Amino acid sequence: MAKLLYSVTMSLDGFISGPGGDMSWLTEYLEPNPTIDELVGDIGALLVGNRTFRGDDPHADMPGEGEPFGGGWSGPQFVLTRNPPPSPVPGITFVSDLDSGVAAAKAAAGDSYVNILGASVARQCLDAGVLDEVLVCVAPVLLGDGTRLFDHPGGSTVALERVSLTHTPRITNIWLRVA
Repeated sequence: MAKLLYSVTMSLDGFISGPGGDMSWLTEYLEPNPTIDELVGDIGALLVGNRTFRGDDPHADMPGEGEPFGGGWSGPQFVLTRNPPPSPVPGITFVSDLDSGVAAAKAAAGDSYVNILGASVARQCLDAGVLDEVLVCVAPVLLGDGTRLFDHPGGSTVALERVSLTHTPRITNIWLRVA
């Protein structure tokens, strides 16, 4: 059965995008990463938030712009939104609620991962008790503002267990399991 994994690159001060959803900061940290390369082969479907789907692309003006993992992955994508575009988007299924999105993505993924893209969707999955794992790739930069990795004011503590810790020359990968 598919597991739900939130994978993301984060600044050292806890932001996954800069102010206004700016992802340009990430471009200089896009380097070969064996942990990510291995993960991409284990992803069966994506569950994507609306802001992430419509947002900035760190691969802008590069080959693979507009494609998941810079063109390194292809497969079924499920975008959680109450406002789908008026015209169909090839390869994208729009879902209006978390439960149906998770169910559809898990069915499409089979025994592979459902990779979550978007902080709000990851938080909703955590709140619903369906998030299994988190992979945080920490970049050596301080952004000071933007979208936090996890933001739940007044929320409770979430225990995580480390699965692995790997490095590239500039990125530290921390793979965690939701306890």
